[in-house]
Amino acid sequence: MNSAHDLGGQMGFGPVVPEPNEPVFHADWEKRVLAINVAAGAMGAWTIDEIRHHRESLPPAQYLSSSYYEIWLAALDKALVKHGFLTSAELLSGTPAAERREPKRVLKGQEVPAVLRRGFPYDREAKAPARFAVGDAVRTLVMHPQHHTRLPRYARGKLGTIEHVTGCHVFPDSSAEGHHDEAQWLYTVVFTGKELWGRDGDPTSTVSIEAWESYLEPA
Repeated sequence: MNSAHDLGGQMGFGPVVPEPNEPVFHADWEKRVLAINVAAGAMGAWTIDEIRHHRESLPPAQYLSSSYYEIWLAALDKALVKHGFLTSAELLSGTPAAERREPKRVLKGQEVPAVLRRGFPYDREAKAPARFAVGDAVRTLVMHPQHHTRLPRYARGKLGTIEHVTGCHVFPDSSAEGHHDEAQWLYTVVFTGKELWGRDGDPTSTVSIEAWESYLEPA
């Protein structure tokens, strides 16, 4: 989607100012939001790509005026309602309904460290050889999809070079829509600053992105 989250190359938002000695959390409720997201994700009803899509598809005014964990919480609400674990009425009233969908898995507290260490592998066995090799010149597609994508707007229609063949991984565009078995080759593609930003780009800079095979065509 071409939504508010895709800020690469956008102007007018001011400089990024790191906070000295920034704490991991700024308030206790942020800890709870992170923990609830981990527990809810472990239910197995959605993938990381779907929950990312819910965050990215928040209305622009809401997204841009929300903090990091406010965005996480709003997206989690959307996922829980979509999959039948909550209703909008429950969220508004704060009162649980008598009947609800039961999760197929409940993450226990003692299981959390092992689950986080193990992660959720997204590599898959390739069904065909990689189309591109290190050093190949490629061009990213110009597209305006209605669905989730990992190809940022600033890098569309740009000439780059394959820097690394990462492997075959779950395709996030499809995974966000519930198609969890589709996989594609993934590449690291490097672009010059001039290619991305034109004559105003720093000639000494480069930017690398991770791009799935269907984002690319031979240059």
